[in-house]
Amino acid sequence: MSDKAKQAKAKIVDELVEKIKKSKSIVVADFRGISVLDDTQMRSDLRKADVEYEVIKNNLMYRALEKVGVKIPDEVLSGPSAFAFGYSDPVAGARILGERQKGKKLVMKAGVVEGKVLDAQGITAVANIPSKEILVAQLLGLLQSPIRNLAVVLAEAAKKKA
Repeated sequence: MSDKAKQAKAKIVDELVEKIKKSKSIVVADFRGISVLDDTQMRSDLRKADVEYEVIKNNLMYRALEKVGVKIPDEVLSGPSAFAFGYSDPVAGARILGERQKGKKLVMKAGVVEGKVLDAQGITAVANIPSKEILVAQLLGLLQSPIRNLAVVLAEAAKKKA
């Protein structure tokens, strides 16, 4: 391999190291079953969620992860792999890729969420976590329920006295 090629690969690895450091999550997926139309729609959804999706050579990603100190099992970094780097919401990339996985078009192989390495089952569990907006709505519903029940009881009591 020429020095120019080595320098080019080293530059790519350095760029990947920066992406890894900047991201809150990384999802590794096998994209072989996805159509071009589905891929285009998925990439659009990912961009809207501040997730960068790239097909990267496994050995380059392995080197970058090694530099950062993240150890992903070798079997994960084999075969065609795409990587989704989530920058703002650590669950967004897993959720969007998980939707494609349900249709058996894409397979999530593993992931890293806030520094913790997860296997396929772990990253699928993360994908099933509801969005922040849904969780906030559920929490507000739970907080309002006792107050609403108290208001109903007080209103009934007031009707009986009147």
